[in-house]
Amino acid sequence: MTSVPSNGITLNVTDTGGDGRPVVLIHGWPLSAASWENQASVLMQAGHRVVAYDRRGFGDSDKPETGYDYDTLAADLDGLLTELDLRDVTLIGFSMGGGEVVRYLSTYGADRVRSAVLAAAVPPYLLKTDDNPEGGLGEDDVQEFVDGVSGDRENFLDGFTTDFFSVDGELQVSEEERQKALALTEPATTASLAGCVNAFARTDFRGDLAAITVPTLVIHGDGDATVPFEVSGQRSADAIAGAELVVVEGAPHGFNVSHAAEFNAALGDFLAR
Repeated sequence: MTSVPSNGITLNVTDTGGDGRPVVLIHGWPLSAASWENQASVLMQAGHRVVAYDRRGFGDSDKPETGYDYDTLAADLDGLLTELDLRDVTLIGFSMGGGEVVRYLSTYGADRVRSAVLAAAVPPYLLKTDDNPEGGLGEDDVQEFVDGVSGDRENFLDGFTTDFFSVDGELQVSEEERQKALALTEPATTASLAGCVNAFARTDFRGDLAAITVPTLVIHGDGDATVPFEVSGQRSADAIAGAELVVVEGAPHGFNVSHAAEFNAALGDFLAR
Protein backbone atom coordinates (compact mmCIF):
# COMPACT_ATOMS: atom_id res chain seq x y z
CA MET A 1 0.00 0.00 0.00
CA THR A 2 1.10 3.52 -0.69
CA SER A 3 -0.17 7.07 -0.32
CA VAL A 4 -0.78 9.02 -3.52
CA PRO A 5 -1.50 12.76 -3.59
CA SER A 6 -4.56 13.59 -5.65
CA ASN A 7 -6.76 16.66 -5.99
CA GLY A 8 -5.55 18.18 -2.70
CA ILE A 9 -5.92 15.03 -0.61
CA THR A 10 -4.03 11.77 -0.13
CA LEU A 11 -5.50 8.49 -1.34
CA ASN A 12 -4.55 5.09 0.03
CA VAL A 13 -3.56 2.98 -2.98
CA THR A 14 -2.61 -0.63 -3.58
CA ASP A 15 -0.52 -0.91 -6.75
CA THR A 16 1.00 -4.19 -7.93
CA GLY A 17 3.29 -2.31 -10.33
CA GLY A 18 4.93 -3.92 -13.31
CA ASP A 19 4.59 -3.44 -17.04
CA GLY A 20 1.21 -5.09 -17.48
CA ARG A 21 -1.77 -3.22 -18.90
CA PRO A 22 -3.26 -1.36 -15.94
CA VAL A 23 -6.69 -1.85 -14.44
CA VAL A 24 -8.02 0.59 -11.85
CA LEU A 25 -10.56 -0.78 -9.38
CA ILE A 26 -13.08 1.66 -7.87
CA HIS A 27 -15.03 0.24 -4.95
CA GLY A 28 -18.65 0.51 -3.90
CA TRP A 29 -20.34 2.21 -0.96
CA PRO A 30 -19.71 1.88 1.99
CA LEU A 31 -16.64 -0.34 1.54
CA SER A 32 -12.99 0.15 0.59
CA ALA A 33 -10.49 -1.12 -1.97
CA ALA A 34 -10.10 -4.32 0.07
CA SER A 35 -13.53 -5.39 -1.26
CA TRP A 36 -11.78 -6.30 -4.53
CA GLU A 37 -9.68 -9.11 -3.04
CA ASN A 38 -11.44 -11.77 -5.14
CA GLN A 39 -10.48 -9.91 -8.32
CA ALA A 40 -7.08 -8.34 -7.59
CA SER A 41 -5.05 -11.55 -7.44
CA VAL A 42 -6.77 -13.01 -10.50
CA LEU A 43 -6.13 -9.86 -12.52
CA MET A 44 -2.50 -9.78 -11.41
CA GLN A 45 -2.04 -13.42 -12.40
CA ALA A 46 -3.46 -12.54 -15.82
CA GLY A 47 -0.58 -10.07 -16.23
CA HIS A 48 -2.25 -6.78 -15.36
CA ARG A 49 -0.92 -3.97 -13.23
CA VAL A 50 -3.68 -3.74 -10.63
CA VAL A 51 -4.37 -0.41 -8.94
CA ALA A 52 -7.09 -0.13 -6.30
CA TYR A 53 -7.74 2.86 -4.07
CA ASP A 54 -9.88 3.84 -1.12
CA ARG A 55 -12.28 6.62 -2.07
CA ARG A 56 -11.89 9.83 -0.06
CA GLY A 57 -13.60 9.37 3.30
CA PHE A 58 -13.26 5.57 3.24
CA GLY A 59 -10.61 3.03 4.21
CA ASP A 60 -7.26 4.66 4.90
CA SER A 61 -7.62 7.62 2.53
CA ASP A 62 -7.97 11.19 3.78
CA LYS A 63 -11.37 12.03 5.23
CA PRO A 64 -12.24 15.66 4.51
CA GLU A 65 -15.65 16.97 5.53
CA THR A 66 -16.55 17.86 1.94
CA GLY A 67 -16.05 16.69 -1.63
CA TYR A 68 -18.53 13.82 -1.75
CA ASP A 69 -19.97 14.71 -5.12
CA TYR A 70 -19.17 13.07 -8.43
CA ASP A 71 -17.34 16.02 -9.95
CA THR A 72 -14.90 15.98 -7.03
CA LEU A 73 -14.68 12.19 -6.94
CA ALA A 74 -13.92 12.11 -10.67
CA ALA A 75 -11.25 14.75 -10.08
CA ASP A 76 -9.75 12.46 -7.42
CA LEU A 77 -9.60 9.66 -10.01
CA ASP A 78 -8.05 12.00 -12.55
CA GLY A 79 -5.41 13.03 -10.02
CA LEU A 80 -4.58 9.40 -9.33
CA LEU A 81 -4.22 8.51 -13.02
CA THR A 82 -2.07 11.58 -13.58
CA GLU A 83 0.14 11.07 -10.53
CA LEU A 84 0.82 7.43 -11.45
CA ASP A 85 0.91 8.33 -15.18
CA LEU A 86 -1.37 5.43 -16.03
CA ARG A 87 -2.27 4.96 -19.69
CA ASP A 88 -4.19 2.37 -21.72
CA VAL A 89 -6.22 1.82 -18.54
CA THR A 90 -9.37 -0.18 -17.98
CA LEU A 91 -11.52 1.56 -15.36
CA ILE A 92 -13.62 -0.92 -13.36
CA GLY A 93 -16.30 0.64 -11.17
CA PHE A 94 -18.48 -1.33 -8.80
CA SER A 95 -21.85 0.11 -7.72
CA MET A 96 -21.11 3.70 -6.67
CA GLY A 97 -17.72 3.36 -8.39
CA GLY A 98 -19.44 3.13 -11.75
CA GLY A 99 -20.42 6.75 -11.28
CA GLU A 100 -16.78 7.81 -11.06
CA VAL A 101 -16.03 5.87 -14.25
CA VAL A 102 -18.70 7.55 -16.37
CA ARG A 103 -18.24 11.02 -14.88
CA TYR A 104 -14.47 10.76 -15.43
CA LEU A 105 -14.92 9.76 -19.08
CA SER A 106 -17.45 12.48 -19.82
CA THR A 107 -15.33 15.16 -18.09
CA TYR A 108 -11.73 14.21 -18.86
CA GLY A 109 -12.08 12.12 -22.00
CA ALA A 110 -10.52 8.81 -22.91
CA ASP A 111 -6.89 9.75 -23.62
CA ARG A 112 -5.71 7.51 -20.77
CA VAL A 113 -8.50 4.94 -21.02
CA ARG A 114 -8.70 1.79 -23.11
CA SER A 115 -12.03 0.45 -21.83
CA ALA A 116 -14.52 0.56 -18.98
CA VAL A 117 -16.48 -1.86 -16.81
CA LEU A 118 -19.69 -0.99 -14.95
CA ALA A 119 -20.34 -3.70 -12.37
CA ALA A 120 -23.68 -3.55 -10.53
CA ALA A 121 -23.24 0.16 -11.11
CA VAL A 122 -25.56 3.02 -10.14
CA PRO A 123 -25.86 4.87 -13.51
CA PRO A 124 -27.85 6.08 -15.29
CA TYR A 125 -29.97 7.70 -12.54
CA LEU A 126 -31.29 6.15 -9.34
CA LEU A 127 -33.64 8.87 -8.13
CA LYS A 128 -37.28 8.69 -9.21
CA THR A 129 -38.27 12.01 -10.77
CA ASP A 130 -40.92 13.19 -13.20
CA ASP A 131 -38.54 12.64 -16.11
CA ASN A 132 -36.99 9.50 -14.60
CA PRO A 133 -39.89 7.32 -13.43
CA GLU A 134 -37.72 4.22 -13.96
CA GLY A 135 -35.47 5.23 -11.04
CA GLY A 136 -35.14 2.91 -8.08
CA LEU A 137 -35.10 5.32 -5.13
CA GLY A 138 -37.69 7.77 -3.92
CA GLU A 139 -36.90 10.79 -1.75
CA ASP A 140 -38.03 8.85 1.34
CA ASP A 141 -35.61 6.05 0.50
CA VAL A 142 -32.69 8.46 0.20
CA GLN A 143 -33.59 10.10 3.51
CA GLU A 144 -33.78 6.68 5.14
CA PHE A 145 -30.19 6.00 4.06
CA VAL A 146 -28.95 9.36 5.33
CA ASP A 147 -30.80 9.00 8.64
CA GLY A 148 -29.53 5.44 8.99
CA VAL A 149 -25.84 6.26 8.66
CA SER A 150 -26.22 9.41 10.74
CA GLY A 151 -28.17 7.72 13.55
CA ASP A 152 -28.05 4.03 14.42
CA ARG A 153 -25.21 3.43 12.01
CA GLU A 154 -24.21 -0.01 13.31
CA ASN A 155 -27.64 -1.56 12.88
CA PHE A 156 -28.27 0.20 9.58
CA LEU A 157 -25.04 -1.05 7.99
CA ASP A 158 -25.61 -4.53 9.44
CA GLY A 159 -28.91 -4.65 7.57
CA PHE A 160 -27.44 -3.07 4.46
CA THR A 161 -24.62 -5.63 4.15
CA THR A 162 -27.15 -8.42 4.59
CA ASP A 163 -29.26 -7.10 1.71
CA PHE A 164 -26.05 -6.46 -0.26
CA PHE A 165 -25.33 -10.19 -0.42
CA SER A 166 -28.91 -11.54 -0.48
CA VAL A 167 -31.37 -12.65 -3.14
CA ASP A 168 -35.02 -12.95 -2.11
CA GLY A 169 -33.96 -12.72 1.52
CA GLU A 170 -31.42 -15.55 1.28
CA LEU A 171 -27.79 -14.74 2.03
CA GLN A 172 -25.56 -15.82 -0.88
CA VAL A 173 -22.24 -15.69 1.00
CA SER A 174 -21.04 -17.05 4.32
CA GLU A 175 -21.62 -15.03 7.46
CA GLU A 176 -17.83 -14.71 7.67
CA GLU A 177 -17.78 -12.99 4.28
CA ARG A 178 -20.60 -10.67 5.30
CA GLN A 179 -18.80 -9.74 8.51
CA LYS A 180 -15.64 -9.06 6.51
CA ALA A 181 -17.56 -6.58 4.36
CA LEU A 182 -19.16 -5.01 7.42
CA ALA A 183 -15.71 -4.45 8.94
CA LEU A 184 -14.66 -2.54 5.81
CA THR A 185 -17.32 0.09 6.58
CA GLU A 186 -15.86 0.99 9.97
CA PRO A 187 -13.27 3.61 8.89
CA ALA A 188 -15.86 5.63 6.93
CA THR A 189 -16.96 8.91 8.46
CA THR A 190 -20.55 10.08 8.81
CA ALA A 191 -19.81 12.92 6.39
CA SER A 192 -18.50 10.53 3.75
CA LEU A 193 -21.29 7.99 4.20
CA ALA A 194 -24.10 10.55 4.03
CA GLY A 195 -22.44 12.67 1.35
CA CYS A 196 -21.94 9.70 -0.93
CA VAL A 197 -25.56 8.57 -0.45
CA ASN A 198 -26.71 11.90 -1.83
CA ALA A 199 -24.19 11.59 -4.66
CA PHE A 200 -25.10 8.11 -5.87
CA ALA A 201 -28.82 8.59 -5.31
CA ARG A 202 -29.25 12.03 -6.85
CA THR A 203 -26.70 12.25 -9.67
CA ASP A 204 -28.09 12.07 -13.20
CA PHE A 205 -25.54 10.26 -15.37
CA ARG A 206 -27.66 10.02 -18.51
CA GLY A 207 -25.62 12.67 -20.30
CA ASP A 208 -22.36 11.05 -19.17
CA LEU A 209 -23.34 7.68 -20.63
CA ALA A 210 -24.06 9.23 -24.01
CA ALA A 211 -20.49 10.60 -24.08
CA ILE A 212 -18.76 7.23 -23.58
CA THR A 213 -16.85 6.06 -26.65
CA VAL A 214 -14.55 3.33 -25.26
CA PRO A 215 -15.48 -0.38 -25.26
CA THR A 216 -17.65 -0.96 -22.20
CA LEU A 217 -18.74 -4.06 -20.31
CA VAL A 218 -21.89 -3.81 -18.21
CA ILE A 219 -22.14 -6.72 -15.77
CA HIS A 220 -24.98 -7.12 -13.29
CA GLY A 221 -26.70 -9.75 -11.17
CA ASP A 222 -30.34 -10.40 -11.98
CA GLY A 223 -31.08 -10.86 -8.26
CA ASP A 224 -29.60 -7.51 -7.23
CA ALA A 225 -31.98 -5.92 -4.71
CA THR A 226 -29.69 -2.98 -3.88
CA VAL A 227 -29.21 -1.59 -7.40
CA PRO A 228 -31.73 -3.56 -9.47
CA PHE A 229 -30.68 -4.66 -12.93
CA GLU A 230 -33.76 -3.18 -14.61
CA VAL A 231 -33.13 0.19 -12.96
CA SER A 232 -29.43 0.46 -13.77
CA GLY A 233 -27.54 -2.22 -15.66
CA GLN A 234 -30.10 -2.71 -18.41
CA ARG A 235 -30.58 1.01 -18.96
CA SER A 236 -26.84 1.73 -18.97
CA ALA A 237 -26.20 -1.02 -21.50
CA ASP A 238 -28.92 0.43 -23.71
CA ALA A 239 -27.51 3.96 -23.42
CA ILE A 240 -23.83 3.23 -24.17
CA ALA A 241 -23.05 2.71 -27.83
CA GLY A 242 -21.78 -0.82 -28.46
CA ALA A 243 -21.84 -1.84 -24.80
CA GLU A 244 -21.52 -5.53 -23.98
CA LEU A 245 -23.99 -6.82 -21.37
CA VAL A 246 -23.42 -9.82 -19.10
CA VAL A 247 -26.18 -10.77 -16.65
CA VAL A 248 -25.20 -13.20 -13.88
CA GLU A 249 -28.13 -15.42 -12.97
CA GLY A 250 -29.20 -15.55 -9.33
CA ALA A 251 -26.56 -13.04 -8.26
CA PRO A 252 -27.01 -10.36 -5.58
CA HIS A 253 -25.47 -6.90 -5.50
CA GLY A 254 -22.20 -8.14 -4.01
CA PHE A 255 -21.70 -10.64 -6.79
CA ASN A 256 -17.98 -10.03 -7.16
CA VAL A 257 -17.82 -12.05 -3.90
CA SER A 258 -20.84 -14.38 -4.09
CA HIS A 259 -20.36 -15.25 -7.76
CA ALA A 260 -16.65 -14.48 -8.08
CA ALA A 261 -15.96 -17.23 -10.62
CA GLU A 262 -18.62 -15.99 -13.06
CA PHE A 263 -17.69 -12.37 -12.44
CA ASN A 264 -13.98 -12.98 -13.00
CA ALA A 265 -14.60 -15.07 -16.13
CA ALA A 266 -16.63 -12.28 -17.75
CA LEU A 267 -14.06 -9.71 -16.72
CA GLY A 268 -11.15 -11.80 -18.01
CA ASP A 269 -12.84 -12.40 -21.34
CA PHE A 270 -13.49 -8.67 -21.80
CA LEU A 271 -9.97 -7.63 -20.79
CA ALA A 272 -8.34 -10.19 -23.09
CA ARG A 273 -9.62 -8.44 -26.22
